[in-house]
Amino acid sequence: MTGQTREQQRALDAYSRVRTVEDPALRADYKPRVNGLGAAVLRDGLAAALAFLERDVGRNNEAARRLLGDLTWCVERARLPGLSARDLKEKQGLPGAVRELELDAYMLATRESLRLLVWFRRAVQATFPAEERADA
Repeated sequence: MTGQTREQQRALDAYSRVRTVEDPALRADYKPRVNGLGAAVLRDGLAAALAFLERDVGRNNEAARRLLGDLTWCVERARLPGLSARDLKEKQGLPGAVRELELDAYMLATRESLRLLVWFRRAVQATFPAEERADA
């Protein structure tokens, strides 16, 4: 078998994005954002969680900008309906595209985002171990 499962692709995508976060100050802000975004999606819905992230991007928060960019890149690679590269560009990014999705596509995007965020959380835990020990 030569192909990869969707879960393997999610893991590879998340790890590849998290590994590029090298600045310790950026890591310190990126980690809690990753850890909290899944809960925000469950609590408030995907559109609202992305709106909060988008707000922080507007306030020049580098970790929020980076996380939104990383999530956008991964969602685009998942090839979900209504979230192609063209859709994302036309609708001003992931938050705008998600707000315009039909219900079925929105539910699919929410499930995919939650699955991705699990892998982002795992990648952060595995990739940022020094900061975790320093916090303990």
